Amino acid sequence: MEKAFKGRVVLAGNIKGEAVVTHQGLNILAAFQKSALKKSKRVICADQNNTELFNKDLTNKIICLPQTIGSTTGGMVLQAVSQLGIGPAAMLFSQHIDSLAAAGIILTHVWNGKNIITIDQLGEDFLQTVKSGQAVEVLEDGTVIVY
Repeated sequence: MEKAFKGRVVLAGNIKGEAVVTHQGLNILAAFQKSALKKSKRVICADQNNTELFNKDLTNKIICLPQTIGSTTGGMVLQAVSQLGIGPAAMLFSQHIDSLAAAGIILTHVWNGKNIITIDQLGEDFLQTVKSGQAVEVLEDGTVIVY
């Protein structure tokens, strides 16, 4: 059974893919830096404090989360993994997007010419509904459909 949610468009696009879900803040620096430094072919989450995503493959996934946390360097790390072609395909926030994620998404768009489709303000019900491994579709008007 599918369920639709409507959020605010930060960076528009249409995509369908696999969700990875966390109910706590994701530290972008801790999660992605190891893969960026190694110039890996995949991003395996290295954020040990995020037990929901630790050791999970985040490559080209649709990351569903409340917000990001951690160092301001996180934006540059997000840009770096996107430049390598192993960044997230989309980021879906239940809350307002935070400045750390926004910086990385803007840098990726401007410097790399790549889009990390981003929707925020999807609400807590969104995070309670979507599960890791589920198919999620994002429409450019901010509609997110969980299958």
